[in-house]
Amino acid sequence: MTPQLFNPADRPAPAGHYSHAAAGAGLVFIAGQLPVMPDGRALGGEPFEVQARQVLANVRAALEAAGTGVHQLLQVRVYLTDIGHWGAFNTIYAEWAGAHRPARAVVPVPALHHGLLIEVEAVALAVPRDRP
Repeated sequence: MTPQLFNPADRPAPAGHYSHAAAGAGLVFIAGQLPVMPDGRALGGEPFEVQARQVLANVRAALEAAGTGVHQLLQVRVYLTDIGHWGAFNTIYAEWAGAHRPARAVVPVPALHHGLLIEVEAVALAVPRDRP
């Protein structure tokens, strides 16, 4: 079985040698997403809440490009440069995920690319995306 690779049409192409999403064996793996706008502008210097909302929008876009959605998430891994942002992230994430509660890890890290404050990667089932 050959993996399928996906990049959302409305997001910038990956800057490195990877795809935003890869699917195989019934699973979709979302590469680490940063708070980068669809036009490619990194949100370094923006408040944490702005960065968190954008990174989750990018995760959703990658899921949808692969034909799945938020309610098919199995696991989410969050990297924060300041664990003090955990509470704000948890609130924003709960709004984004709704009643769905996949397994999750929040990992404090010393730094992220472009001086950004958050990165999120995920694994989901490769099934049709959420209904609006």
